[in-house]
Amino acid sequence: MACAYSLLQKGLVGELVLADVMKDKLKGEVMDLQHGGAYQHGRIVECDDDYEASRNSDICIIAAGVRQQDGETRLQLADRNRDVLKHIIPPLVAKSPNTVILMVSNPVDIMTYIAWQLSGLPANRVLGSGTFLDSSRFRTLIGQELDVNASSVHAWIVGEHGDSSVPVWSSVNIAGVHLDTSHSANFDKIHERVVSAAYDVIKLKQKGYLCPYQSRFLPHRQGYTNWAIGSAVSTLCGIILQNQQRVVPVSTYVKGVHGIDESVFLSLPCVLGSRGVERILHQPLDDKELQSLQSSAKNLWAVQKDIKF
Repeated sequence: MACAYSLLQKGLVGELVLADVMKDKLKGEVMDLQHGGAYQHGRIVECDDDYEASRNSDICIIAAGVRQQDGETRLQLADRNRDVLKHIIPPLVAKSPNTVILMVSNPVDIMTYIAWQLSGLPANRVLGSGTFLDSSRFRTLIGQELDVNASSVHAWIVGEHGDSSVPVWSSVNIAGVHLDTSHSANFDKIHERVVSAAYDVIKLKQKGYLCPYQSRFLPHRQGYTNWAIGSAVSTLCGIILQNQQRVVPVSTYVKGVHGIDESVFLSLPCVLGSRGVERILHQPLDDKELQSLQSSAKNLWAVQKDIKF
């Protein structure tokens, strides 16, 4: 719902169609959003199981999926998520054959690959949020270390969204001045903080608290991040809807790029426009970064190659 709220507040959509298997919850969320209609842009529509209300959508945002269970392998998780997407992707594409699919659900790179396989769409029109938010966190933490605004920091996280993501330290710069990371030990920890950021947010959100007015401990169980990714997704939608041709790191089909031989989706700097990924920019990487990126691709393929469609 954070994605929906951000899209409405930015005035990016004329009509926003929402779908969820939890019908009562969806109805309540739609009503809640509609009640603020006098202060926001766009009409909000609740979608039925046949996705008819979504017909001719410019973008389909997928935030559905199942969470990893204790002891579950990545392949088992991928298989369960494939089964979820089987009920979503084909009917969506049937109603909107010219759409761009934007995958948000984790593990986002594998989910984007599954969506591509199920959709039958060209690879450029299926993309994932990937390391777009990771790169924002990266820039923010570097900016805090140097006491400059994050918007003035040019820095990229590429590869898989997750533990094997690759910080491209070799190209970090501010106003064209390349960063010398040797003067501060704090830079060594920045990528670790980027990787752990979501876990840290979730851990804090899940903490209960002692209510001083009721003298009892109240649990809180929200186990996900939402506001930052909601803002990130609406930004990506704006770039696509307005054909801005901006360069952003998103998860895209990368076979043949940077010596990657596997059919995987990973994040690289991409020119994003109305047709989705217009092209991938070949970003210079040092030997360590290139090796890490290729290793990330092999790790993903080790899971994906056994997914059955």
